[in-house]
Amino acid sequence: MTPPPKDPTLPTPQEDGEPRRLRWARELQALAQTGLTFSKDPYDIERYHAARALAVEMLAAIGGAEEAVIAKLFDSEVGYATPKVDVRGAVFREEQVLLVREVADGKWTLPGGWADVNASPGENVEREIFEESGFKTKVTKLAAVYDRQKHPHVPPHLFHIYKMFFICELTGGEAKTSIETSEVGFFSEDKLPELSRGRVLESQVHRMFAHWRDATLPTEYD
Repeated sequence: MTPPPKDPTLPTPQEDGEPRRLRWARELQALAQTGLTFSKDPYDIERYHAARALAVEMLAAIGGAEEAVIAKLFDSEVGYATPKVDVRGAVFREEQVLLVREVADGKWTLPGGWADVNASPGENVEREIFEESGFKTKVTKLAAVYDRQKHPHVPPHLFHIYKMFFICELTGGEAKTSIETSEVGFFSEDKLPELSRGRVLESQVHRMFAHWRDATLPTEYD
């Protein structure tokens, strides 16, 4: 699977969450994208193109990136604008959770990534776990659906993202790295390594331990 293009670095959020200017620019881009999808009037189409160009300029200024880089990221964003979906799998063995070290930043995360089309959420996370760790798994529970921007992930992301966390049963395979991961390991809850906070937070890993220990806990959201 070809990984998505890397996003430009965005500013670290303040104590009250993401910078408001990032939210404004992201919403302006979404409005322009949706407007271009449904508008028939040539003057409206021209205005939506102008609005999208302005959103790109704003996002480039926020991230300190080239406008062409931002524009390219949005080239494939057509149709009604919706959040992107990231899937993460929590796999446990002997009171320890499976984590992989990301090549991109050298830090650890629950295996996962963008959900692909033509596969269910469960199929996506099982595939991601296998590709990134070498272990085969079976989804047993959807533990949480989190809105990324409502949690203190850093850095903020260019797109609005829903993160789906699944509890998965280990069924086979063996530890194996990939082009995206440099190490694979199991860690106890009180000895977690440094996490890749753009992908997963300690609080989220702790919640996965709670769901693994008590399967009757309801699915969390937001």
